[in-house]
Amino acid sequence: MRQPFLFYTPFRKMNTIYSRLLFSAKSALPKAGKTIWWLLKIILPISLAVSFLQYWGIIAYLAEFLAPAFSVIGLPGESAIVFISSLFLTLYAPIAIITTLPLDMREITILALMCLISHNMFVETAVQKKTGSSAIIMFTLRFVTSFVAAYILNLILPEQIGNGYSVQQTVIFADIYEMLTSWLKGTALLILKITLIVTGLMILQNILKEFKILDYISKLFAPVMKIMGLSPDSSFLWFVSQIVGLTYGSAIMIEAVEKKEISPVDANLLNFHIAINHSLLEDTLLFVAIGVSAGWIIGTRFILSIIVVWTARLIIQKQYHFPFAKKQTTE
Repeated sequence: MRQPFLFYTPFRKMNTIYSRLLFSAKSALPKAGKTIWWLLKIILPISLAVSFLQYWGIIAYLAEFLAPAFSVIGLPGESAIVFISSLFLTLYAPIAIITTLPLDMREITILALMCLISHNMFVETAVQKKTGSSAIIMFTLRFVTSFVAAYILNLILPEQIGNGYSVQQTVIFADIYEMLTSWLKGTALLILKITLIVTGLMILQNILKEFKILDYISKLFAPVMKIMGLSPDSSFLWFVSQIVGLTYGSAIMIEAVEKKEISPVDANLLNFHIAINHSLLEDTLLFVAIGVSAGWIIGTRFILSIIVVWTARLIIQKQYHFPFAKKQTTE
């Protein structure tokens, strides 16, 4: 009588695991769809507006006003257009512009650091606002920090750090129709990318929750979080932000805040960190591909983000008049 039971037990376990995986996937789809729609409502109008601004030459005109400020941080005036573009768009646009300018690797490294901190600001600031932080504070922090980081890097970078990137021909559209066609093609790929990544992340998060793997991740990264001034509850969200960034990781971050899996104070501190330091994998590799040293652009952001978070902790502690550690344990 016991033999059949032993024979079927592994199949019952497999069936249970399959059911839990299926449930995790199904429950993730509505939340993923809601976040995807919210992101596209923000991203698509902004990208279309910027396409028109670039076509009409308005962004190039605005960049002229920033040219004097860029000379202070060791960059030529024409590099301002790269930074202006990065404020509105993902990093692919400023990198494409960089390859059209006669810059040496030292200048490209400084510019890369600025773009890594301040790229896609309007979309990513909306994400951080959705997770409880002030949009004005986050926007100002990233904009100011990008210039502070560039100024510091200009002081410490060696004069010669590699070869300049070869200049390519600037893309010029013959008419608005050609510009819109290019925008539509890029938009279709962007929608597909957002859909796949956001949905995949939501399913992954549900699976990690279902099988209690999130608890293990939190414990594993807890010592690192402490050094950076963050709560252990931030571990998984920090990990997601470093792998896929703010835009694609927004679904998980928003859900964690809405379900109160992380306190408002801890979520705000996390936003201070990832405002400066996020997407260490993909974004960094984009600039490494054109010859930028990963050490300079990773190390500078990482150190600055730690300084900013600990400063924010001290301000919060002073504002609420209690030791921060006690605040963590009482919530």
